[in-house]
Amino acid sequence: MKKVKKVWKKIFIVVLLLLLVAGILIVAPNFKKDPNEGKIGFIINNRNVTGNLKKDIFIDEDGVVYASQEDIENYFDGQIYYDKENNQIITTSDTKVAVLSLEDKTMKLNNSTVKLLGGVVKKDNTFYIPISELGKVYNIEINNINDKVVTIDSLDREMIKADTTKKVKVKYNTKLISKTVDKVDAAEKVVIVSENEDWTKVRTANGVLGYVKTNTLTNKTKVREKMERKAQVEGKINLVWDYYSEYVNAPDRTGTSITGINVVAPSFFSLKNLNGNTIEINNNAQKGGENYINWAKENGYKIWAMFSNNSMKEVTSKILNSYELREKLIEQIVDLAIEYKLDGINVDFENMNLEDKKVFSRFIIELAPRLREYNIVTSVDVTAPDGSENWSLCYDRNVLAKEADYLIFMAYDQYGISSTTPGTTAGCDWVEVNIKKFLGQEVVEKEKIILGMPLYTRLWKTDASGKSTSAIVNMNQINEKIPEDVQRVWDENTKQYYVEYTLDDITYKMWLEEEKSITEKLKLINQYELAGGAFWEKDRENDTIWTIAQEMLRE
Repeated sequence: MKKVKKVWKKIFIVVLLLLLVAGILIVAPNFKKDPNEGKIGFIINNRNVTGNLKKDIFIDEDGVVYASQEDIENYFDGQIYYDKENNQIITTSDTKVAVLSLEDKTMKLNNSTVKLLGGVVKKDNTFYIPISELGKVYNIEINNINDKVVTIDSLDREMIKADTTKKVKVKYNTKLISKTVDKVDAAEKVVIVSENEDWTKVRTANGVLGYVKTNTLTNKTKVREKMERKAQVEGKINLVWDYYSEYVNAPDRTGTSITGINVVAPSFFSLKNLNGNTIEINNNAQKGGENYINWAKENGYKIWAMFSNNSMKEVTSKILNSYELREKLIEQIVDLAIEYKLDGINVDFENMNLEDKKVFSRFIIELAPRLREYNIVTSVDVTAPDGSENWSLCYDRNVLAKEADYLIFMAYDQYGISSTTPGTTAGCDWVEVNIKKFLGQEVVEKEKIILGMPLYTRLWKTDASGKSTSAIVNMNQINEKIPEDVQRVWDENTKQYYVEYTLDDITYKMWLEEEKSITEKLKLINQYELAGGAFWEKDRENDTIWTIAQEMLRE
């Protein structure tokens, strides 16, 4: 009997020890030591990122809070960079461009200069940015709590606060047994992070994140609404380019309207020359532009004026590679947009050096916030991916889409003027493949893509020697170019009618752009939920196109 009791006693002791070990294993994590102890806490939008920083933040004797350039890039501006030529840091946000000199404690914010309490610091080959001085840049509120915790809140995010009903212990997590990370007095305000029926995650006045019982909170108040920028155009964009050269007046469209169109992009501005540090611009808006603008506004059209580089590769390169020249050009564009009360700028830079890919992105990174400050839209024209260096590979479509409001995919010239082989201007199969590339390999959001469509095609001639040449035929001229007895055959791949005929030993080929082919392209806009469509260019079309586009792009 005694032996049985001893056995049971041993079993009991073993079970007790196992339960004790299990309890320790379960409870211990709730009491583990804070790995960030001794560091200044860094809370961004109610998320403790202290342990995820590349470099620890620090606070100088004047109370200025510093974060490394790498961490600013990670949490605030993915495009922040050091301009070695001018020894300055350039950082941007939705509506601000800030240039921080390494020579003194100053910052150029858009077009004004601001004195700083603390400037950029370089130590151990790392730039440290005075984040507490950049509240207006990033639209954030920064609080330094006793040099122990720094909290940052984005002012465009919703914030809800509540009062405690009694003294409350703030817990590490929602487990039954958990360590206390802070204590809150009765009627003290806390920030609500998230909540459910039993527990609410809060941030205390000490900047500590933890959990309290939901029933210990009262007087929940929304102290700040979520801010969302309203789209300038409701529904799908339906844009038409209105091109004219610098040698003629803007077209007089008085008394006319374009069914369904909600944006016009007249060719108002283009690069003319670069003389030293002086950028000369062709201003086509001066020639009949005032009447054109009045006509557009009377019809309710938004005006996204085109700014072209005129395919001036070397001039473009010199401007893009100099921050000083980029800034000058941006100031001129902003001034023109304000002067003519424009709704947007359509950037049409083509024929650029491959090595200028990054600096063209920088140009848009620095231009878009300056325009957005005045509620002016930035759209950028780009070609299909995977083409030639100067006409396709020179665009970083991913970065451009992130920074600009829209990318306009110029989905035409599949077989263009330089081609020696007859082919379609814009086959629907080719267009769709490239839309998928934008969405896939280029990682562009569908809401940023406007599909550009041609209102023209090409008539190809192949002589007896096999040499092929082509000439543009506008949509409204197609019927004049095709003999009456020539059959039009529908091509299911390109979603176009195709014609071929021979006259005087010359073979003629044409892939037609007309109502049915455009309808098929408009279907792609809806299928892939793109932002809308654009047409190159006004006065090449059949009038029925506008009614079709209106119906197809209606949400």
